[in-house]
Amino acid sequence: MRIWVARPEPGAARTGARLAALGHRPLLAPVLTVAPTGFRLPEETFAGLILTSANAAAALTPAERARLRAVPTFAVGARTAALARELGFADVREAEGDARALARLVRASLPMGAHLVHAAGAERKAEPAASLIAAGYRLAVCELYAARGVARLPDAAADALAGRRLDGALHYSRRSAQAAHDLATAAGLGGAFGDLTHYCLSADVAAPLVTAGVAVHFVPDRPGEDALLAGLPAPGPTGFR
Repeated sequence: MRIWVARPEPGAARTGARLAALGHRPLLAPVLTVAPTGFRLPEETFAGLILTSANAAAALTPAERARLRAVPTFAVGARTAALARELGFADVREAEGDARALARLVRASLPMGAHLVHAAGAERKAEPAASLIAAGYRLAVCELYAARGVARLPDAAADALAGRRLDGALHYSRRSAQAAHDLATAAGLGGAFGDLTHYCLSADVAAPLVTAGVAVHFVPDRPGEDALLAGLPAPGPTGFR
């Protein structure tokens, strides 16, 4: 399959490599860019570090990593957990791929009232903060990075959609799914976009496409790239169209 990867870098390149290894042909055309905000973690003592994305882990400075290295680190899923370990965090605890599961993991690990820090993005969702605060935890939320939408549909994606040279699209976040749809529609390619086979990391990611009337082909039972890619068809003896 010729598959559009719309997620921002550096995740797009990692996903592209995995798709190629599976026999697919990735088209890397991100619709969001990730950049640091310049904010830093407060120099306080914390009982736990919360990471809801690999981007948050990557945004930590070497000094912040060293200071929090031994603190229990709660990662939303496998990729975030793996990067946290690569960055030197000694006690990484992995949730099941979504923010509510992450909040449950914290509650099962630390006593109520513990002081936590959440390294987050500027466009974050209510969870896990809402559940943790309601449960009595003290939470400092620090917006270390922001994902910004590109101004127009990337040329590579526009050309491929116009020429009907794409089979499917992978969507990793609600914002990137919404942006991909809106940019394709603004470029007059909404019909071609709707005809793609859409694979979404979770029901939340799929929501803007469903609202727009775009058929979503596959959503894994549990959020995670392994489960998402498992939903792709295997290459056959005659190849893909």
